[in-house]
Amino acid sequence: MTLRPPGEKVATVFGATGFIGRYLVQAMARRGWRVRAATRDPGAALFLKPYGAVGQVTPEFANIRDDATVAAVTDGSDYVVNLVGILFERGRRTFAATHDDGARRVAEAAARTGAGRLVHISAIGADAASEAAYARTKAAGEAAVRQAFADATILRPSIVFGPDDDFFNRFAGMAGISPFLPLIGGGTTRFQPVYVGDVVDAILAALDRPDVKGKTYELGGPTVYTFRELMELTLEYSGRRRALATVPWGMARLQARILGLLPKPPLTLDQLALLKSDNVVADGALTAADLGVVPTAAEIILPTYLSRYRPGGRFANRHVEG
Repeated sequence: MTLRPPGEKVATVFGATGFIGRYLVQAMARRGWRVRAATRDPGAALFLKPYGAVGQVTPEFANIRDDATVAAVTDGSDYVVNLVGILFERGRRTFAATHDDGARRVAEAAARTGAGRLVHISAIGADAASEAAYARTKAAGEAAVRQAFADATILRPSIVFGPDDDFFNRFAGMAGISPFLPLIGGGTTRFQPVYVGDVVDAILAALDRPDVKGKTYELGGPTVYTFRELMELTLEYSGRRRALATVPWGMARLQARILGLLPKPPLTLDQLALLKSDNVVADGALTAADLGVVPTAAEIILPTYLSRYRPGGRFANRHVEG
């Protein structure tokens, strides 16, 4: 059992070193909570320690495929948050092991060790009938969490953006070296990108409020965009002028077969299957607004970090490359 001063809160965050995790750890530390950053590589998580006072943020070893380490890092925690997710499979890191079995293991440990609250991060589009294994295992994970910890709050974000994201940064970097950006299937798939700071606020609200127990919320930004429109925003704020080239589904499938073999593939067959469905908040779903979070417009945040991709650098006069 974790020893702490009376009234101090302890939170365990699985996936603390990831994109959302590092912002969440910092926000929890500002609240004065003790944060246990659950990770397979505590040494790689040492960068989190300065987010809090001395000893406030502690990287601790845990493998979501191992019952004992998951239970050990949740023991004595008031709050547990599971952010762990993968976009492609490699070796033992499969969608089923991560999104389904791992989610169940974390939820069971949180229940068994007496955690007061559990927040599980899933994804918009989680669906047991989906063509994509990613979405099917996300849905299976939600079901496993509900079975193990009925009061868990589940959050389903759309694409999450912010200074360290892997979406806008990827395409802005591509625009710096490629004469065009690809529009798979014509770029008509719709997305509702949500700011990482808003996701963190939603998680904290889910940990604070008693009326959210056992509920599921879908998190999207204030605007729905097509993929084409997202590429246009990327080009505008990175100061690049590039063609937008339609890639037919058949050609994209061939490319995904090849690219999927890379160590960190930019496109896989499973991701291609996801692109066939819109990634937006469903009609009638509980949303960020129901958690008291007002979504931030992408047009406010994107210029603050895509400016580093401008020709001449961040501090060059803003212009669109000719």
